[in-house]
Amino acid sequence: MSLNLELDPLTLRKVFAQHPSGVAALCAELDGEKTGIVASSFTVGVSLEPALVMFAVQKSSNTWPKLRDAGRIGVSVLSERNDGVCAQIASKNGDRFRGIETTGTDQGALFVDDSTLWLETSIYNEVEAGDHWVVLLEVHGHRTSGHLPQIFHDSQFHSLPVPELV
Repeated sequence: MSLNLELDPLTLRKVFAQHPSGVAALCAELDGEKTGIVASSFTVGVSLEPALVMFAVQKSSNTWPKLRDAGRIGVSVLSERNDGVCAQIASKNGDRFRGIETTGTDQGALFVDDSTLWLETSIYNEVEAGDHWVVLLEVHGHRTSGHLPQIFHDSQFHSLPVPELV
């Protein structure tokens, strides 16, 4: 087997898109303003003690510096019921939360309603990794809904098939 040795950003982006992932919205409310980013790089189970999850964010993000200042960050793993939420929160223009139902905590974490999983987190550590930051988040609370997750694969959103009852 011979491997393709092209490592330019465009080619790598297409290659990395072959890995299916969930999509997480990381959101908080700061000074009465909702802010958030989306990440397909979100990973659970980094550590159980302490409870840590992680994601990667581009250094060029204009939103991450604001979100970084939040005391608590709400992580919402989007479900198939959250159609269009990812694109809206990731948009560069307009009200990114218009029409999106959210629930907040007293500590400022903000969650997207109808998601699969919610985690209330705070920043544990941030590590420089090339053109990204790898951010470790400590989990302070959690909740699940039972909704099936939204899957991102080959730069498109997909739904998991509903399991058949035997």
